[in-house]
Amino acid sequence: MTMLPILLVGAGGHARSCIDVIEQEGRFDVTGLLGTVAEIGSSVLGYPVVGSDAELEAMGAKARHAIVGVGQIKTPDIRMQLFQRLESGGWELPVLVSPRAYVSPHASLGPGTIVMHGAAINAGAIVGRNCILNSMALVEHDAVVADHCHIATAATVNGGAKVGEGSFVGSGAVIQQGAEIGRRCVIGMGQNVLADCHDGSWMPDSARPK
Repeated sequence: MTMLPILLVGAGGHARSCIDVIEQEGRFDVTGLLGTVAEIGSSVLGYPVVGSDAELEAMGAKARHAIVGVGQIKTPDIRMQLFQRLESGGWELPVLVSPRAYVSPHASLGPGTIVMHGAAINAGAIVGRNCILNSMALVEHDAVVADHCHIATAATVNGGAKVGEGSFVGSGAVIQQGAEIGRRCVIGMGQNVLADCHDGSWMPDSARPK
């Protein structure tokens, strides 16, 4: 099968995880990465950093598929800006799913979303654009994860829960069934969310000293 070239926008740790999923999925060939000016000429897992994001528009001649390879914890702004530039530039933004993940045929995933190893997206779940569903994350039946969210490693979004645009749910956190997380919230590692959270809520890691 002929693999399609894909460009990664970002060259850090999250980009490494993206590369691993891309290689395992087998649909795309990484033609290069865009990083910082200082990273140009280096390589990430054997793939060259061919430019910075300032050259994004010029890279369309090498690949028409792209994925945002920048991670997200405290703010979604960088991922959102890069995604919007790709979208407005006419790039094709595929959904990437590890072969070691499970996505129900009755679930929906938006463009530019990546599902990492061991994650599970169950029936009726709706996941928006440009999301990270990290390793071992669980999005249960009928849950809604809006655009530009990061559901981190081993986090659980239980049935019918909603996570608002641009929010981060930290490793091992659990969102109670039916709870609603507002826009641009940060739910720290290990938190148990038992009630709704308003926009911009910040819940620090549960193990962090008060």
